[in-house]
Amino acid sequence: MKILILHGPNLNLLGTREPDVYGRETLDDINARLGELAAKRGVELRIVQSNHEGMLIDELHKAYREGFSGVVINPGALAHYSFALRDAVAACALPTVEVHLSNVHKREAFRHHSVLAAVCLGQVLGFGWRSYVLGLEGLIAQIAENP
Repeated sequence: MKILILHGPNLNLLGTREPDVYGRETLDDINARLGELAAKRGVELRIVQSNHEGMLIDELHKAYREGFSGVVINPGALAHYSFALRDAVAACALPTVEVHLSNVHKREAFRHHSVLAAVCLGQVLGFGWRSYVLGLEGLIAQIAENP
């Protein structure tokens, strides 16, 4: 099983960017935790972070072409307006879990709606770095049950 982990814009600043909102864990810390979980489950990960919408879309297309099993994506602010990213998730038709570190529903009104949600298997939000772990766990279980 191969799973793509996509980190969107500004997530490279985790640990220093608004730690009261996003926590003190760095992106490397999160990636290490995901790697440990994947190793225990016998899952191969490709992990990509980009501040560029087009690169995230290209990575989705690449994962689709290469026969990946699913995607965990934190689209960051792109969740709220990127129809291009939403269409890429839909077009690739890979089981996708959207994750967010913060509870977006407790924040600014513009963050309350995700254009990706309707084409994702599910969402996990508000658990800090654990949102990624919970999202990956759920995705692995779902793929195992519905290969």
